[in-house]
Amino acid sequence: MLTEYLPVMMMVVVALGIALLVFALTSWLGPKNMTAEKAIPYESGAETPGAGQLRISVKFYLTAILFVVFDVEAVFLYPWAIHFRALGLQGLLLMLGFLSMLSLVLVYAWRKGALEWQR
Repeated sequence: MLTEYLPVMMMVVVALGIALLVFALTSWLGPKNMTAEKAIPYESGAETPGAGQLRISVKFYLTAILFVVFDVEAVFLYPWAIHFRALGLQGLLLMLGFLSMLSLVLVYAWRKGALEWQR
C-alpha cells in the first residue's frame, strides 16, 4: 500500500523543497533596503487607520458563517446529484431532510435580519 502513495509523497516533498529553496534564496540574495515609506502599512494604495481602531460589524461575520453553511450545502449536494439513482428513495428522503434543515437556517437568519445590510 505504501508503494501506491510513494509517488504522491515524493511529489509533495519535491514541491515543498522547491518552495523552501526559492523562499530561502530570495530572502538571502534579495535587496534589503527598508525605508520608512516601505514600512508604512497600506491597503490598495490607501493608508489604513490601523487594526486597533478598526471595528468590524457583526454582520460581516454572520454573512461569512452563512456563506460557509451554504457552501457546505453545495459540497454535499453535488455528489448526491451524481449518485441520485443509486441512492434511491432513502437517499432522496435524507437529502430532503438536509435541505429542509438548511432552509430553516435560512429562514431563521432572514427573520433575525442577518441578510440585511442597512438597519
